[in-house]
Amino acid sequence: MQFPESWLREFCNPALSSAALAELLTMSGMEVEESRPAAPAFSGVVVAQVLAVARHPNADRLSVCQVDAGTGTLLNIVCGAPNVRPGIKVPCAVVGALLPPQQDGAGFEIKLGMLRGVESQGMLCSARELKLSEDHGGLLILGPDAPVGQDVRTHLKLDDNILTLKLTPNLAHCLSVFGVARELSALTGAPLHTPSFAPVQATHRDKLPVRIEAPDLCGRFSGRIVRNVNPNAATPHWIVDRLARCGQRSVSALVDISNYVMFELGRPTHIFDLDKIDGGLSVRWGRPGEKLELLNGSTIEVDDQVGVIADSHAVESLAGIMGGKTTAVSDATQNVYVEAAFWWPQAVAGRSRRFNFSTDAGHRFERGVDPATTVAHIERITALIIDVCGGQAGPVDDQITGLPASEPVSLRIDRATKVIGMQVTQAECESVMRRLGLQFTSVPGQLTVTPPSWRFDLQIEEDLIEEVIRVLGYDTLDSAPPRAALAPLVASEQTRGGSRLRRDVAALGYQETINFSFVEERWEHELAGNAQPIRVLNPIASPLAVMRSSLLGSLVNALRYNLARKCDRVRIFELGRAYLRDPAAPDDDVTVAGLRQPLRLAGLAYGSAQELQWASKERGVDFYDVKGDIEALFAPRELRFVACIHPALHPGRSAAIELDGRRIGHLGELHPKWRQGYELPLAPVLFELDAAALMQRKIPVMTPVARQQPVWRDISVIVSEVVNHDRLVQIVVSAGAPLVRSVRLWDIYKPVGPGASGAISADERSQTLRMELLDDDVTLTEEKIETVVAAVLAALKQQLGARLRA
Repeated sequence: MQFPESWLREFCNPALSSAALAELLTMSGMEVEESRPAAPAFSGVVVAQVLAVARHPNADRLSVCQVDAGTGTLLNIVCGAPNVRPGIKVPCAVVGALLPPQQDGAGFEIKLGMLRGVESQGMLCSARELKLSEDHGGLLILGPDAPVGQDVRTHLKLDDNILTLKLTPNLAHCLSVFGVARELSALTGAPLHTPSFAPVQATHRDKLPVRIEAPDLCGRFSGRIVRNVNPNAATPHWIVDRLARCGQRSVSALVDISNYVMFELGRPTHIFDLDKIDGGLSVRWGRPGEKLELLNGSTIEVDDQVGVIADSHAVESLAGIMGGKTTAVSDATQNVYVEAAFWWPQAVAGRSRRFNFSTDAGHRFERGVDPATTVAHIERITALIIDVCGGQAGPVDDQITGLPASEPVSLRIDRATKVIGMQVTQAECESVMRRLGLQFTSVPGQLTVTPPSWRFDLQIEEDLIEEVIRVLGYDTLDSAPPRAALAPLVASEQTRGGSRLRRDVAALGYQETINFSFVEERWEHELAGNAQPIRVLNPIASPLAVMRSSLLGSLVNALRYNLARKCDRVRIFELGRAYLRDPAAPDDDVTVAGLRQPLRLAGLAYGSAQELQWASKERGVDFYDVKGDIEALFAPRELRFVACIHPALHPGRSAAIELDGRRIGHLGELHPKWRQGYELPLAPVLFELDAAALMQRKIPVMTPVARQQPVWRDISVIVSEVVNHDRLVQIVVSAGAPLVRSVRLWDIYKPVGPGASGAISADERSQTLRMELLDDDVTLTEEKIETVVAAVLAALKQQLGARLRA
């Protein structure tokens, strides 16, 4: 919110400098985002009146003006402004005046000069030349009451500061100059000048029929008819100037008055053209299919979730947000209806965002506007309308269907002391409540506060505690550091933290990515097989509408981002949480009932297996490269890779990863369908692991060097094509235990073409295994070795139908 400091000081004027005032507001929670001068530095510019205007003898577009600048003699000034004319009062820079710096940063000094043969004894100024606005259409015309010879800075009150406040949503009561002044008075103890508005005498008895059909939309609706107004009346300069310093341009007298009262008192109002209203007004929820052309020129379609004000013919206004164009005031308006209402915050919140715009009115009403002052604010607007535009006011029609209940809130003094971190007394707490204008009752050790109608943010004890320290001042807090007994926790060697895990993955050549937890619904359906993902109630962007149950979609999207920027080799990973539905999940400090949030590690490799180098030929990364990386992360623990089906992965080039008999993740190439769907030139290799399994590791145990020499034996067996390597090795190790220490597959042979080998059929293949045999106690004899080999062959024949290759 933006406003001039001088306006604030009219309501409350503490003995503080501008810098100290800004610091106080910031430290009390009303952050002053910017404090800047209302006008740049200049001097020697006074109010002057143009008495006569004659054409320049040597230039068609210049005029020679006789000007009274209060110096005692008339000044002869050459002017090129198109709007110069006798009788107007304008800023005049006399000889010696210093105007604001121009584009080169240097000040511009006015000197006595000759323009096309005519002496010019000064300069008549536009608003742009004084850096007051960007308007350069002509001279800045001042009001007729401007004293000739007075310094323009004094007349226009340019020695002022513009304050821009960045308010949090709970400070709705500070969304006006008077609201900030009320807080300033509480903070400093300076007197608050509360405005009072005498009722405007009604000169006719006309009322507009109004019916409130939705009490859950509108709790109070006040209105008044004002007849015979002059919509073309000029807005007083003091209103225009204040609106400009609030960042609001002048539109017309009626609109300016409504905006002025909103900045002054915090209540948005609306002025209807009475003659354009068909019948009466009804305050209700919208109906599907109803359309409304707004003041900003856009046409929207409402539904039963949007509040409207309608007449007997059509919708005329978006309740609490923006008026409609049909009943807007214009230059032909004669009679108006002034409306001020209390809209329930929950009935307005989020509605303007549905239509992709925001308004000052919606911003205020969705946070809460005082419901007790609608009539007083109508009196204020009515008085301004009659003063500026004339007219005759009718009686105020005030309808109340329900107002917010002020529920008492208790404040325990000892609780406030504990939360604030310093000793506060009951007397201090009572003083704070009085300064804030809060009614309360007290018993020893406790206050019971009844929030006023303008405070929507006082609902729990902590809200009152915040008020106590905010008014007392955060600078009163003790600066001593807290004292506590610290017991350092010893990290177990069996666990690996998240930071260490990230470093270990990065050491394998992967780069970390950080992605949103909310993703596109398409990713969940296609890459996670999740038909019912957890939806985000208020997504930051419409595509990011669901919570991810897998990290793979985020990595594929990051790959596409890198490929679009010509990165042909990508290795990335992410350590993050997935979000799954789980009816068994409890509701406690770290979990939400029905939802499970496991921590996962996912990675992606794309492009060449190695950086470009001379020592080896370039080849693409494959399943086994990434499998080796995963095994390195888990070493010395051994993993099992079991063929499986995963919705995101190639059905013939993917595997489930098991550790100690438990499935902990998946690995594989991206499914060809999704490679084509996501427009990828090559299929990346992806993996996703349970991070909890990675964070647990075995402590290395020293084993002595074997005293005996190991023995190696090779066997070539013919087995069916369907027999996998894992099953084959498992049988060999089991049958040869305890002497068989390791088994490696080092050759696979399958005849090519018909009749290539009569011993191996078309659905068979030969696999050669190398077994390592070792006995820690004695040297292995040939007899014992042959016994183990025979046992292995017998087990393979019995369980797999294998036979020894001749």
